[in-house]
Amino acid sequence: MRILHTSDWHVGRTFHGRDLLVEQESVLSGLADLVSTEKVDVVVISGDLYDRAVPSADAVSLCARVLMRIRAAGARIVITPGNHDSAARIGVFGEFAAAGGLHLRTQISLLDKPVELEDEHGPVAVYGIPFLEPEPARHVLGIADKGHAPVLTEAMRRIRADLASREARSVVLAHAFVTGGAPSESERTIAVGGVQDVSMQVFSGVDYVALGHLHGPQTLAENLRYSGSPLAYSFSEARQRKSVWLVELDAGGLVGVERRDLPVPRRLATVTGTLADVLADPAHTPLEDHFLSVVLTDQVRPMDALRQLQTRFEHAVHVEWRPERGVQHAMTYADRVRGRTDEEVACCFVSDARGSEPTEAEMSLLREAFSAVAREQEQ
Repeated sequence: MRILHTSDWHVGRTFHGRDLLVEQESVLSGLADLVSTEKVDVVVISGDLYDRAVPSADAVSLCARVLMRIRAAGARIVITPGNHDSAARIGVFGEFAAAGGLHLRTQISLLDKPVELEDEHGPVAVYGIPFLEPEPARHVLGIADKGHAPVLTEAMRRIRADLASREARSVVLAHAFVTGGAPSESERTIAVGGVQDVSMQVFSGVDYVALGHLHGPQTLAENLRYSGSPLAYSFSEARQRKSVWLVELDAGGLVGVERRDLPVPRRLATVTGTLADVLADPAHTPLEDHFLSVVLTDQVRPMDALRQLQTRFEHAVHVEWRPERGVQHAMTYADRVRGRTDEEVACCFVSDARGSEPTEAEMSLLREAFSAVAREQEQ
């Protein structure tokens, strides 16, 4: 059996305010081509199908189109919800969807009831663990201990108990932060009142564990992997090679796992310099079609910097002002304002925020504001 492991689609997500639906559909539709060329039997999606619990109509339509293309290419599909998803919304009409080859594993109480598949070597049991928010999950699972590790430990205990009753190879989908995984800047924390990560040993006893949640593809063990997100959702992911895992099972279990890189619809880059240099430097020409983050080093904060950058770099989406001022000694707020008048404090705030002293006209406005406040306090 050949399994394509993917996760963290986050359909409907924006990138610094930019809509990504076109880029998402471009990449995700290519999964159907992989299903055809690689003769994939099953596509598993380990959580965060959508970016929010109530996705937009456009996001739902995109997901439906992509899933139909994958199904038309010949693969069955198994989905579990992640921490961004609404399990109830994804799971609605699940029994009807299963008849068409789309299996939705969204209920905590049924996590030890696998999707039962067959190949020439016999049965394969595919278990889906929906994202387990610790407090509600522990009540459903009937355990006293709090935290991510106890609920996932109980979930896997139930799965292993069911697996012991059948002659089958096994695959588990889980959306979790497993110890040893490397996070990016774009994942939402799943820590709720305690430690968020769980040990790799929690997932022992199965042939393959298809993990979701972390956005960088990574291997924690031969049979324990994150596929990562299909697109970069933060500039910290600019160097990641987005991909999916092609997993193969034979009669004895896991045979091997191969990586399949995904196309990059728009690359990410970061540049540093003064606004004038960034706008004029011919070395930046290859970046004009990239999503761009710019660190500006001007001594004075440039006005309307992002709009100016977008005259050359259409897809510039983020600007940070980091002037080169040398080493400054850290001072507490109390030290900075001690002995200063309100006018002096306001003047220093403008200087620190903008990198230049306020003009006389600006100081006149500040004085008028302070006078107005003083008159109100006297009444």
